[in-house]
Amino acid sequence: MGAPFSRGAFFIGVRVLQRKFHARKITRLAFAATAMLLAAAPAFAARASAQIVTDETGRRVTIPADVRRIVSLAPNLTETIYALGAESRLAGDTDYCDDPPAAKMKPHVGAPLSPSLEAIVGLKPDLVLASTSINRRETVEALDHLGVPVYSTDPHTVDGLLAGIAHLASVIGAAQQGQELVSQLQARLGALHAKLAGEPQRRVLFVVWDEPLISVGPATFIADALLRAGAESVISSKQNWPQVSFEEIVRLQPEYVIFTGDHGDGAATTLAELRSRPGWRDLEAVKQGRIAFVSGEVDRPAPGLVEAIENLAKQLHPAAFGQTDAPGSSR
Repeated sequence: MGAPFSRGAFFIGVRVLQRKFHARKITRLAFAATAMLLAAAPAFAARASAQIVTDETGRRVTIPADVRRIVSLAPNLTETIYALGAESRLAGDTDYCDDPPAAKMKPHVGAPLSPSLEAIVGLKPDLVLASTSINRRETVEALDHLGVPVYSTDPHTVDGLLAGIAHLASVIGAAQQGQELVSQLQARLGALHAKLAGEPQRRVLFVVWDEPLISVGPATFIADALLRAGAESVISSKQNWPQVSFEEIVRLQPEYVIFTGDHGDGAATTLAELRSRPGWRDLEAVKQGRIAFVSGEVDRPAPGLVEAIENLAKQLHPAAFGQTDAPGSSR
């Protein structure tokens, strides 16, 4: 089907690929990069002033007090650096870093799952940023072996994201900018919460992948974002990315079906396709055109998540925003 699907599907692919890699392989890469590290030794030499910080995985990391060069290994962290106004210090990022568009012009170090250690070392970073949601532990360990400091983030909720932004900002010497950014995001979430007060939670099916049908479990970052938008998943599972049958979804009859698409592109086509397909056409939400589209930011723990939550809330609760049309009703 041509319908947009969640970038959460990318995380599923990451998990599959992780099982195909071995720590020994990336360790060999670390040794292979040692020569370049030695050549760049002055860039990594301990400075007179340094700080020891604890990242979100509990690792203690020694970094320069003045962080001048940063390499980001995750799109959400690149977006956060730009939101903090620290993009001039971003020495490099990954092939997947596309928001804001200017991030695509930075030197790239490869894919988040398998970045080039040689490229990272060659950029002489004071600090490398990683995320547990998309980067491999072996990459962090290999860089640590090379003496390159790595700060890892590990948000599981929206509140965790906001706290992580403030902490990261402090680590790179942008504490004030971090506080201002977090305050703005919290204010927007607070205003949204007030707007939705008294509104019933919408029972939704969030589509991560359509064939096979994969949704989200209650412990995922996306599930927490849905709650902020006045929704809850109809799927109750201990798995983060449960595969479900159409028979089960037809039995549950969600009020809305949610797909991702940066601008809602193809919404009319998607609804027409869904109404012609077995399983999907048996859902009352599809019959009534209650199809919502949310930006891919919904599963990217970055500042843009708040806007994605706001836009989704407007589609699920149009009356709370002075609107009368539900998603798909005019198509």
